[in-house]
Amino acid sequence: MKTEQPLLGRRGILFLLIILAAFPPMTMDLYLPALPQLVEAFQTSRGTVNLTLGAYMVAYACGMLFWGPLSEKYGRKPILLIGLALYILACLGCVLSTGIEGLIAFRALQGIGGGAVTVVQTSIVKDLYDGRERERIMATVMSLVIIAPMIAPVLGAFLLRIASWQAMFVVLALFGGCAAVLVTLFRETLEERYDGSMLTSWARLGTVMRNPRFACLLLIFGLAPMCLMSFIGSAAYVYIGNFGMSEQAFSLIFAFNAACALAGPTLYMRLSRTVPVQTLILAAFSVVVLGGTMIALIGPLSPFLFAGAAAISTVAVILLRVPGANLMLEQQQRDTGSAAALIHFVTMMLGAAGVQIVAAHSDDLIQTLGMLFAVIGTICAVLWLAVRNRPFVAGKVTQPG
Repeated sequence: MKTEQPLLGRRGILFLLIILAAFPPMTMDLYLPALPQLVEAFQTSRGTVNLTLGAYMVAYACGMLFWGPLSEKYGRKPILLIGLALYILACLGCVLSTGIEGLIAFRALQGIGGGAVTVVQTSIVKDLYDGRERERIMATVMSLVIIAPMIAPVLGAFLLRIASWQAMFVVLALFGGCAAVLVTLFRETLEERYDGSMLTSWARLGTVMRNPRFACLLLIFGLAPMCLMSFIGSAAYVYIGNFGMSEQAFSLIFAFNAACALAGPTLYMRLSRTVPVQTLILAAFSVVVLGGTMIALIGPLSPFLFAGAAAISTVAVILLRVPGANLMLEQQQRDTGSAAALIHFVTMMLGAAGVQIVAAHSDDLIQTLGMLFAVIGTICAVLWLAVRNRPFVAGKVTQPG
């Protein structure tokens, strides 16, 4: 670890990274069981309620573009604290919302604050760790963070039984407050700050995007999570609407899918000791294609067959996160905040597009999901075959051993 953390220590900084990384799944998944209820509560359509997901994801993605470069100028800690303050205020605004329009607006504000948390978390990992140690930390964080989407829908379903959907945002506000307490104990990790103006700091986003190696990998590894986000956004409608499951049963089967995802980072770290990373990545894209085909063919027959097919693809997409993020960050020696912002921005924007694509075909959700998985997996596999042996890839991947 490059910067010692006297108050948090090694275990404390790891715990902080896990808490910060848990914000997106907690914010997204906690209230998934309530989506059908929100349609009735606000007397509106599925598409309108889905905007509470879409607005969050778009604002979250745009927020990272705003905060990432600023964290290079002002430091990681101040941006974290500002983002958490906005997040908590937005949660309270969601609690007080009396109309769907207000809920959408506060979800967008929640996304802006959450964007600061995520982009700074990724930047801290790059600040503190290198090479194989960075991969190990990312794999550990991702493995433990996956517990969040396992717990979140179960907790959300429980809250629906004892309270209303507003209680979910009270819980998220408390979660944000706990994270803020930990951040006060964090020592700044940015060693060299950008000394230009605030406007020119945002211009660094363009500098990073003009790096063709970074842009190429961003396209490849930004497409794959589109599958996962589209599944998350439609899961409640498939299990509760199509298969007639209760909110509690949905939370349990959704937690099963998240539990399967636990295998992704661990599987990568173990296999990468003996199998070339390029081969593992190609295999993961192939599994996404296989999972999508299975969703389309056997998914409509049973919720358990659908869950199994989705779990296969989920493991593959999660596995790709570790080598993908590491490869992209390796393309930039400076402008870490801008690079991290672009990585998450593209991922979330494509994810939001995936949610809307599936929502537009709500009469045939399962088939649409399966086709999306298969098409995206095929595109990514073809693009990866074109670059896997290029020097900017082959020279940056960690070698087996």
